[in-house]
Amino acid sequence: MKLLNFNIIKLSVCLIIGILIGYFYNTPTISLLYILGVLLLLFTISYFVAKNQFIKTIWFGMIGYTIMICIGILNVSIHNPLNNSTHYSNAINQKNDSTKLITLRIREVLKSSIYDDKYIVDLIKINNLEVSGKSILNIKKDSLNNTLKVDDAFLVKTNLRDVNPPLNPGQFNYKNYLEKQYIYHQLFVTKEMLFDLKKSHQTVFGIANKIREHINFKLIKYSFKPDELAIINAILLGQRQNISEDVYTNYRNAGAIHILAISGLHIGIILIMLTSLFKPLERLRYGIYIKTILIVLILWSFAIIAGLSASVTRAVSMFSIVAIGMHLKRPTNIYNTLAISIFILLLFKPLFLFDVGFQLSYLAVFGIVSINPTLDNLWKPKYWLFKKLWQTLTVTLSAQIGILPISLFYFHQFPGLFFLTNILIIPLLGIILGFGIIIILLAVLNILPLALANLFGLLINYMNHFVGWVAEQEAFLIKDISFSLSYVVIFYLIIISCFRFIINRNYKRFMLLLTSIIVAQIILIYTKMESPTNQFLIFHKSRYSLLGNSQSNTLILSDNLDSISKQKDRIIKDYMVSNHIKSLETDSLQSVYPIGNKKLLVIDSLGIYNLKTFKPDYVLLRNSPKINLTRLIALLNPKLIIADGSNYKTYVERWKMTCDKTKTPFHQTNEKGALIINY
Repeated sequence: MKLLNFNIIKLSVCLIIGILIGYFYNTPTISLLYILGVLLLLFTISYFVAKNQFIKTIWFGMIGYTIMICIGILNVSIHNPLNNSTHYSNAINQKNDSTKLITLRIREVLKSSIYDDKYIVDLIKINNLEVSGKSILNIKKDSLNNTLKVDDAFLVKTNLRDVNPPLNPGQFNYKNYLEKQYIYHQLFVTKEMLFDLKKSHQTVFGIANKIREHINFKLIKYSFKPDELAIINAILLGQRQNISEDVYTNYRNAGAIHILAISGLHIGIILIMLTSLFKPLERLRYGIYIKTILIVLILWSFAIIAGLSASVTRAVSMFSIVAIGMHLKRPTNIYNTLAISIFILLLFKPLFLFDVGFQLSYLAVFGIVSINPTLDNLWKPKYWLFKKLWQTLTVTLSAQIGILPISLFYFHQFPGLFFLTNILIIPLLGIILGFGIIIILLAVLNILPLALANLFGLLINYMNHFVGWVAEQEAFLIKDISFSLSYVVIFYLIIISCFRFIINRNYKRFMLLLTSIIVAQIILIYTKMESPTNQFLIFHKSRYSLLGNSQSNTLILSDNLDSISKQKDRIIKDYMVSNHIKSLETDSLQSVYPIGNKKLLVIDSLGIYNLKTFKPDYVLLRNSPKINLTRLIALLNPKLIIADGSNYKTYVERWKMTCDKTKTPFHQTNEKGALIINY
């Protein structure tokens, strides 16, 4: 591919390979440094050999790219806080349930859950020992509680708890998500447990938060509705914590969720506005340099105020490079620009590579710059209105094609009316951003006319209603799409080969397209025909029993859920989607289940198990049966005792103690998660 002729792209690819290796395979830092030292020596020798021979040897390039891969691996190790001697994990050699005196500082305010207010905190001290590292702070909700502010410091006596993995297969792995942000533990406290430390060091995040609070204080005076104010905070200040679940779901189902996260779209619009605003400066001596510096400073100031999220940082990095190249008359290939921004970002934040927003943002931009020129040339409207509508449609379609496979992999749904949403909202977003910046400036200066504020609120309200209307068209929303990583790879291959063939129709590219389609068909057929391992599952469902038997792409479900709970429940759907299961059958709960050549005995609240000839391999206790577990174990001698989510916690704790005494394996789903038996 011609793209790989650019060195920065090759180096970025090598850096990404190195990060992937460093993340999935733990390599000692000392060993990496030795290897890197040897490679640098070989690189220097090969450089002078190539220079003296007036040719570039293959060894010169190979060693250079290997060095970059090693830098990627080393970068992961260096940025891993667990390798830091001051990390708090080194101060908690005891069990996590031991109480500690912890000094912490609020770093970021997160979206609250049903029961807790949530924050990301920096740990400063543990038992008077200075430490570093981040954690999640959960504060039990109280009607009298006020939201804590960034940079507030507190002293609390509590314990550090592990972040639990998902209890059921196919569910979102919150533990894995936090680990990619270098967060490994969480704290659970009440507001009364926190001792406020008045003297606290102020950070750039705290300053940015104060600016946002001041802006919101000014805006509240103008009686914006909660949903309107939440949208203003999302698209102008980068804060989505206060967006209601209904509004967020509407934007997601309508294919407009990117509107709520500041990304390249928002920064690109702001860059265009700043370029036009500062154009008179070009008349001054060194005016072009002043203009460029001002634009870059404003963009990064905006990024800081918006909280320096992955999408904001990525977008500002990329458009800063674009602005420098554009205004200093040093235009560069757009792919180079993207590669430079990727390279710089991953050097400082290597695990950004695994951030979903990071991936979607870059793939959307790659889609636009690669696909849009082809789509745009398909039709050349004569009239200005049709031309703008067509350009908006092609840009939207290009971005959607760019992110489609990865979106299906992560979200398992496709908004069929995304083009309708974006063709109207994207032009509107430019108006809202420009209008919003003016609204904020006037509000801060206390000169915002009420009529102007009402007009802006009405504009956002109309946008929310339109998105809500699109989201209600459920017939166009395709949900629960099974999409594996192999599908992602092959579908991107099809997209690339298809558009390369459209650009230049020759035999070689046609064969590449045909081959990719055939490979995709083979993978799809193999996935459908492959006989998965038969599985018997005892899911964890609080207060209910939920059993599943997966055979030949069919799931036979036994449960005691009521109709309302069954409609809202995602456990079964998540499992079916992740395992490519299309058929669902239901059955009533039985007393005995055959599992291959083994058997499961189910004992419910009646506690009946008087069996003489039948010896089960597994025993499931459900609905808190009043039984003598010691006698049951002596009589049946099961290989495993299981307690699901339908039992009282006191019963489960008592059963666990009994199993420990009798040395009988015990599985409780509320701690260990769903029990999966392959047969």
